[in-house]
Order: sequence, then structure tokens, then C-alpha cells
Amino acid sequence: MKLPFLKKKEEIGETGLEPSLINLEDIIAPSSVEARQNFLRLGERFSKSFFIFSYPRYLSTGWLSPVINLQYPMDISFHIHPVRSETVLKKLRKKITEVQAEMMERQEKGLIRDPILETAYQDIETLRDSLQTARERIFKFGLYITVYANAQKELRKIETVLRSIFEARLIYIRPALFRQKEGFVSCSPYGLDKLAVHTTMNTAPLSSTFPFISSDLSANEGILYGINMHNNSLVLFDRFTLENANMVTFGKAGSGKSYAVKLEILRYLMQGVDTIIIDPENEYKFLSDAVGGSYFKISLTSPDHINPFDLPIPREDEKPANVLKSNVINLVGLLRIMLGGLTPREDAIIDQALTETYAAKDITPESDPLNWQKNIPLLSDFEAVLESMKGTESLVERVRKFTKGSYADFFNQPSNISMENKFVVFGIRDMEEELRPIAMFIILRYIWNIVRSSLKKRILVVDEAWWIMQSEDGASFLYGICKRARKYWLGVSTITQDVSDFMKSSYGQPIITNSSLQLLMKQSPAIVNDVQKTFNLTDQEKYLLLESSVGEGVFFAGQKHIAIKITASYTEDQIITTSPEQVLAIKKAKKIIS
Repeated sequence: MKLPFLKKKEEIGETGLEPSLINLEDIIAPSSVEARQNFLRLGERFSKSFFIFSYPRYLSTGWLSPVINLQYPMDISFHIHPVRSETVLKKLRKKITEVQAEMMERQEKGLIRDPILETAYQDIETLRDSLQTARERIFKFGLYITVYANAQKELRKIETVLRSIFEARLIYIRPALFRQKEGFVSCSPYGLDKLAVHTTMNTAPLSSTFPFISSDLSANEGILYGINMHNNSLVLFDRFTLENANMVTFGKAGSGKSYAVKLEILRYLMQGVDTIIIDPENEYKFLSDAVGGSYFKISLTSPDHINPFDLPIPREDEKPANVLKSNVINLVGLLRIMLGGLTPREDAIIDQALTETYAAKDITPESDPLNWQKNIPLLSDFEAVLESMKGTESLVERVRKFTKGSYADFFNQPSNISMENKFVVFGIRDMEEELRPIAMFIILRYIWNIVRSSLKKRILVVDEAWWIMQSEDGASFLYGICKRARKYWLGVSTITQDVSDFMKSSYGQPIITNSSLQLLMKQSPAIVNDVQKTFNLTDQEKYLLLESSVGEGVFFAGQKHIAIKITASYTEDQIITTSPEQVLAIKKAKKIIS
């Protein structure tokens, strides 16, 4: 194909010459090509070609994927040449005879057996059977790689990266010395194998070279999380089999994150796993009623109370002194939030006053922990201790707000709730907005005390976790639970709408890092770049989060991540739906039936 390059008539001049022609090759070709022993120079760019010359005995599926995903420009070429099975069988018969003769000779000489010979004999016999029954075929396989860079130094860097990836898998490459031109042509889309460096392979190991694979998250036990959108396989596994059972879920409003979490909870309940939920919007009330759970409405006028001074029962492997000290430290953090911050002097006074408050009720490291629960103090007891100390007038005035008046109905009452039910929800929607972070902290402390007291498989769901992340002490406490949850057989699920709000806290990234499971659902364009950076997403995954439908997203489990679609049965959907239209229709149907 040639393109005419026509000049204007006045540019042709008086000579009457024909217009000059420029070949297509002149347009797309580099200005110059220089061939060296170990690289090519294509204009201002450099290229270097490699071939693989040695493979291990076993190849894992997708071993080429790390190279495919490198952020370097490269061409990779497969050259597969079928070999007639009859020819291979003749050679194998000869080879098996030689190996068998050598084994017999060693046996006659009384030499010890040679495992290498025995393994070779078994491999050859297995291959002969497979070829004879047409289950396998033999191929000559050549794999060539050409990389591109702007400088020779960059070429050497890429070569080092390639060698480290391949040699970690016992695969070895070499540059095509003095044959860079042939290597370049072999990697170009001509279908020409100029290098002709081949390794004989049968069908099974050859299939492992296919680089485009999708992660599979199917196991023999666990629950169904959804459908793998890459290959339509089931995403089936048990979160408690990972290094920790923690999970973070991010998604904009209406993306289906609460639906996904409810579905997971329902399926784990059927396996006997206890579930505890902090519910900021009373979304889990319908689910609680459906499964016969306990639902506690936490507000200033609620009959359900939690005493901030509650203590856990020390386990056999815990020292009472450590339990008491840890509880005092956490209470200092809570009071720091309640009182709007503390100076260093006030911090020390609070610490001393808390210790004296417990001591006044005979709760000390030396007393019997079994009697602690009978003498738990209240916030008013703490106020009385503060009043007896010097220089505490300001602290007493601030504490009194929670011991007198309307606040006292919630903050200055003994605990009267029970968590013996397998499904427990704390609804805090009716709590005043300014008190909501404090309420979440108190509830989390109460839950943590219960969790520490008895070892049991549980899931703790903290919905709209950004509420407690607003304060440094609240975020620190939540992070502490996530970090220590594994020791108590607890999986913590944190849910929030906005990654940016979550990451504003210095504990946001550590909580994500300490969560083996991560579910990302539809994101808004304003924050999707932050999400991509936080979770190290590919561009394809980023666009998936922008364009995904309700109930779709990216699911991480350990090192694997897939595109997932959350699916539920009709019965499950009726129980967990959060759609206002569906909820209203279900309520109307119940009224008609009743």
C-alpha cells in the first residue's frame, strides 16, 4: 500500500516532475535501526529480546501472569509447534529401554537405587500411556520476550525484574545474544519463529502458560458470598480460615453494601455463628425480628442501659490486674470524648480518680474477680470521688452533665441488657447526633468486655464506622479491637460510605490493613481515585467500581481479588432487603395476612 504525497502546483515548479511518493513504511518506521549484540536501537528507543531455555518439573497455573502485569512495555510471543505422536512414541520406547537397562545394571552390581532414574522411568511410562490413549499431545514450545526502554540502564533494570520473577519459579531466561534482530522479528506479529529455541512439552504444562486467568475463591466449606463475574463460579469460603476474620466494606449510598452484609450475617447465623451489630439507622430491626434476635434501642429515653464502668470477667489466662488496668485506660479515652478533651494534668487526675472509684467498691487487683460484678460503680460514684479531690472543680462540672438531668438516664444507670441471644443489635438512630460517637464507644466497650469473657465464634458489625472514627480515642479503640479480634475468635466488619472520611483518621489505613476481607462497591467519581490508591486497584477495577450495578463490586480475600455479584434467594431477599418500596410492600402484605 502506498500513499501519494501531492505537492501544490507552484511547488512542482517548471520542471514538470511527477509528485513524490512516500511509502507507508517511511511513515511508521523509526528514523534508524541499529543492531548490537545484546540490544536493538530503534530511533531513540531501545529493545532487548529474551528466550526461556529452562523450566522446572512442575509449573503452576498462571505462572506468566506476574510478567504480563508488569508496568513495562513489552511483546510476548508463543510459538507452538505440534509433534507427531508416532514419532514421539518411538523415541520414548527407546528412552524407556535405556533407563530400564541402566536400572537393571545398577541392581546387578548391588548399587543402591537411584531416585532420579526411577522418577524418569515413571514419568516416561505415564507420558507413553497418555499419548497412546490420545489424552496428551507433544509440542515444541518457544516463549520469547522483547522489552522496550528509553535507555540501556532501564533495559538492565527490566532484565533484573524479569529474572527475579522467573527464577523464583525455577524458570530461566537468556538474552538473544547476536540474534536480537531474530528475537525482535519472532516477537512481532508475523508468526515467524526466527529464534527457534524450543522446549518439548506435553499438553498439561503447556496449558499452564496461558496468562489470562481469573482468581477463584471457592472452598469446600464456608458460605456463599456471591458469583464471580469473571467466570461465573461461586465465591464460597469461610472468613474464619484466613489470617484474621476482619472485613471492611465501602460503597456509596444505594450501592448494596448493607444488603451484602445482611446476607453474609444471615448465612453465618445458619452455621451457628453469633452476630453483634451496631446499627446507626435501625436498618437491622426487620432482620432481627425475622431471626428472633435481641434489638436494643439506645437513646436518652430508652429503657435499655449500659454502664460505662462495666468490667469483663478475667479469663483463666488473664491476670486481674491487667484487665483492670486496661479497663481504666479505655475509660480515660471515653471520658476524654465525653468531656471535650483533657489537659495532661486532668488526664492524670481522671486516671487516679477511676482507680479510686473501683477501689471504693472493693475492685482491686488483689480482690476476688468473681465478686467484681456485684459492686460495679456508676458515673455518679466517679463524680463523688472527683469532688473529694483538690483542683477538680472544672472536671466535676463537666461530669455532672452526664450524672444529672436528661443525660443521666443513659449514662448513669447499671446495665440491664443481656447478650445471650445469638443475634444482638444495638440501634442508635434515636440517640442525639452529638452523643452518637460517645454511645458507639460505650457500646463497643461493653461488647468487647463480653467477647473477652468467653471464647466463641462471633461477628461484630460496625455500620457507619466513620461516626466513631471522628475522635482519636474512638478510632484507636476500634483499631485495637480489629487488631486483637483474632485471639478471641471474633471477626470485625466495618462499613462506611466514604473512604475519604474513613482515611482522615490515622487509624483508617491500619484498620484496612488488619482486615483480610475487603468489599468495594459502587463509588462516586469524586473519590474513586482515592479508593484506587488506597486499595492498589487496576484501571479496569477502578472503572468497574464507577459503572457497576447495585450489588456488584470488587471483593478481596487475602491476596486474591475478583469482581463479584451479590445474589440472594427470594426468601433471603424478603428478609434482608433495604429498599423502601419492598419494605413497605412486605409490611402491607403482613397486615393483609393478619
